[in-house]
Amino acid sequence: MKKLSLPSWIPTLAVGLVIFLGVLIAKSTGSISAYRYQVFQIALITAISALGLNLIYGFNGQFSLGHIGFYAIGAYGSALITKDYVSGWSGTKAGALSWMMAAQIGVVLVMVCIRLIRLDRLRRMIASRTAAYLKPHEVQVVSTLPILVAVAVIVGLAIVGAQGLHLVLDKGLSAMMVALPKEIGKNIVFALAILNGGTLAALVAYLVGLPLLRLGSDYFGIATLGFAIMIYTALQNSDLVIETMKGARGMVGIPVWTNWSWVMGVFVLLLVLLRNLLRSSHGRAVISVREDEIAAQTMGVDVNQLKTLAFTIGGLFAGVGGALYAHLYGFLHPSTFNIIKGFDPLIIIVLGGLGSMTGTVLAAVGVVVLIEELRVFLPQGFEDWRFVIYPIILLLVMLLRSQGIMGTSEWGWLRAPLPPERDIPIPNRTPRASAATQSKDA
Repeated sequence: MKKLSLPSWIPTLAVGLVIFLGVLIAKSTGSISAYRYQVFQIALITAISALGLNLIYGFNGQFSLGHIGFYAIGAYGSALITKDYVSGWSGTKAGALSWMMAAQIGVVLVMVCIRLIRLDRLRRMIASRTAAYLKPHEVQVVSTLPILVAVAVIVGLAIVGAQGLHLVLDKGLSAMMVALPKEIGKNIVFALAILNGGTLAALVAYLVGLPLLRLGSDYFGIATLGFAIMIYTALQNSDLVIETMKGARGMVGIPVWTNWSWVMGVFVLLLVLLRNLLRSSHGRAVISVREDEIAAQTMGVDVNQLKTLAFTIGGLFAGVGGALYAHLYGFLHPSTFNIIKGFDPLIIIVLGGLGSMTGTVLAAVGVVVLIEELRVFLPQGFEDWRFVIYPIILLLVMLLRSQGIMGTSEWGWLRAPLPPERDIPIPNRTPRASAATQSKDA
């Protein structure tokens, strides 16, 4: 007789609804202050970013120190879109949005065209045809020049196409914003800003990952750290390119549109996406690269492709988290995305457990709530002591449970599904037993 049990998604959904409704009711009744309401939101935003880094490092085994750079890209990219909708700094309400969409589409088309044309194969063919007539250094020059010309033509056509697409999108989106009611238009623009913040960070992660993912783990970490420093320096001087970003003075005038419903909705959506990815065949292949890269490659796994996939999706998570963060306070400053802040998601995933989505969420919420609550409970003038208490707690956890809070375990629906039970027929051994008995009697 089979034992009846509830599907794992039912208790997970129940806990999620209790948390979501509990915070909403507590805020509406005044049981929690506006400050703690913000703390709960920043905790989940931090969890979103940390889940992306856990995919890169915890599940795929790539030690990255540049995650804060993608967080910053998502924050500033989405803020440019929503600030344009409110203030029209680009000249139209949809100028920044249309430019960002057109630029991303143009870059994707360039990469697709280069892949379809197979420029490297073309270069090798030209080199083989001219090797008998030219010297080696002349062959290299002759085979490289057509490739550069082809790339220049493709990029030029993409730029022209992106400008035309920008004009079309600008007119269409501006007309849509005027026609729709203000509240609906605001929500659509915010959704598009979050989406574009994530996709912009993912696209940059893909382009950065193409050369860097060929490096070993330690070298890859140092290279991504250099990328984060580049982003920080660029943000410090961003007003030289886009005046409204204000550079080192900090970007102001960002609409405060992030709320608990938006944060919880985006968090659940991305968590479902990550869980389904990891439980798919691609996700198992991603994990196999972490376990043994050489063995995975021997079994036919495309290691470079899976590293790029994990790094790109991790950048997407960071960009979405940054977009939500930008609209929580309405102000962005480059110091928010410095190198010291870049270690926060790394600490969270190690504390929660490398390779555990549940541990990452618990650690993110615990760390953010602990730091902010210590700010309130410590005596005035001793607020900075929270950065002494917090590392001590972290050190104790690492000493007593080095694998993190959850290790690689998951809870509820996040656990890997078990294979379906099958009724295996038990062979009838009676005839053999009787035959043996008869032979013994004889």
